[in-house]
Amino acid sequence: MLPSPCPPRNRLALYVAVVVALITSCLTVVPAMAADALLSQGKPATASSSENAAFPASAAVDGNAGTRWSSGFSDPQWIQVDLGATATISQVVLNWEAAYGRAFQIQTSSDASAWTPIYTTTTGTGGNQTLAVTGSGRYVRVYGTQRSTQYGYSLWEFQVYGTVGGTPPTDPPTDPPTDPGADKLLSYNKPGVASTSQNDGNCFQCTPARAFDRDPASRWATSSTNGWVDPGWIYVDLGATAQIHKVILQWDPAYAKSFQIQTSPDAANWTPIYSTTTGTGFKQTLTVNGTGRYVRMYGTQRSSIYGYSLWEFQVWGTGGAPITPPALPADPRNPPQLVWSDEFNTGAGVKPDASKWVADSGTGQNAELQYYTPNNNASTDGGGNLVIEARKETTAGSACPGGPCQYTSGRINTGTKFSFTYGRVEARIKVPKGNGLWPAFWMMGADFLTGRPWPYNGEVDIMEILGKDVKTAYSTIHAPAYNGGGGIGSPYTLTSGADFSDDFHIWAMTWDSKGIVYTLDGRTVFTLDKAQVEATRGPWVYDHPFYLILNLAVGGDWPGPPDASTGFPKRLLVDYVRVYQ
Repeated sequence: MLPSPCPPRNRLALYVAVVVALITSCLTVVPAMAADALLSQGKPATASSSENAAFPASAAVDGNAGTRWSSGFSDPQWIQVDLGATATISQVVLNWEAAYGRAFQIQTSSDASAWTPIYTTTTGTGGNQTLAVTGSGRYVRVYGTQRSTQYGYSLWEFQVYGTVGGTPPTDPPTDPPTDPGADKLLSYNKPGVASTSQNDGNCFQCTPARAFDRDPASRWATSSTNGWVDPGWIYVDLGATAQIHKVILQWDPAYAKSFQIQTSPDAANWTPIYSTTTGTGFKQTLTVNGTGRYVRMYGTQRSSIYGYSLWEFQVWGTGGAPITPPALPADPRNPPQLVWSDEFNTGAGVKPDASKWVADSGTGQNAELQYYTPNNNASTDGGGNLVIEARKETTAGSACPGGPCQYTSGRINTGTKFSFTYGRVEARIKVPKGNGLWPAFWMMGADFLTGRPWPYNGEVDIMEILGKDVKTAYSTIHAPAYNGGGGIGSPYTLTSGADFSDDFHIWAMTWDSKGIVYTLDGRTVFTLDKAQVEATRGPWVYDHPFYLILNLAVGGDWPGPPDASTGFPKRLLVDYVRVYQ
């Protein structure tokens, strides 16, 4: 609103003032929007995590310097604000708490999915930072990659200044567009040729074709037979002359620091259309302009002692002889609908419904000490719960670390009964307490059952808890480029500080084409953004069917062994499992 004018001294002055005010209000509608203004205050804000409910994302954009957002204690973390409309951004003010970002970016986006950096630093100083920036977008994000302390990221205020009406950054879609004149993915399933290819225990059949199959879990790599050397290259035959407008490279950690993108009419005479000596690895989306039937990545300096390796090499443009790739999965309907569930409302002693679950048999992984029985350790209690029970008993003929397995337990999965892509998954669970216990609710990529090995199939852990510390839960994802101890995840606790073993809690995961959001009892505890994972950690391998798993492990590398204080039997209780799409 315009400021109130000073009181006029007489009726004529009053009349003139009213007329002037009316004219001014009409004439200044556009100029008022054009002046730089605080755009972020009171707007919707979300974050990768919150330390607890007292420090939500909204507290950083509420205009109150006495409230703050604080993240979980891991990297990376982010906070973003939805300005409600596209804006031209000129300034960002960050009022840090003591837990500040040493390395971070300010990023903008038109859709909260594809992000463009407009400010980058690796020497953040904390305190009150006023950053002059140039960019446009509806969404603005602080993306932190290195914390200054062992704690998380914490902002008293996150202020975005600018003008409404900027032009959002453009990014071609990731699937072939419907407009026949628009850019298309030209390289899918086209023949590839490379300087060398690796084929050994470290990279089995890592041929050039793997870079053009639109499979984020398969890759091409140069051979180590004669030592990894420079230069190294890979090219694709598009089948006909094409106009090249964009190249996407999803690098393995063995990436090119110096390389060119080149085109050719004959695979002999090459013309550079992009060149860099400061390649960053991970996912690079390169805007280019060139013509040719063949497109090559020509690397001249490796980032490490190893060779060159690409999970994906995509060429986008017009012309060529493109093969239409399979459509990517559609996001779930809104509002979602229940598509699968098990409420476990049967009498006591009833085994899991065989039309929904398969009971595993055998030993576990990770140096675990239990033997999973197919019939004896999982049944309903008659009170509406599934019980998975771990017992101290020897299984003859079994082989666990140290000899025959000294414990039995249960693990059930929906692998051959039910799998799905995207949706909301939730379960109401009460976990047991005790040294050496390891309850979990998780998912595996369904192609694991048809021969693709872990972690290439992808693993999504919705809930894991160690019985020796039942105040902390974990949610994690695993893929070829990040798995085991290097998986991407976050620990979190109850806001009350209570033990998870004291009562039932609802663990849920909302999953779509843009990422995964984990919640506990309706509170967001961890968020994974697909674009940021690709840009900072490696390929996203979760856009395909997964199946559900429930189990109670005993021992293993992570929880350690049980002891005399554990006390058996121990019971994992599951009230229900539900899937919405």
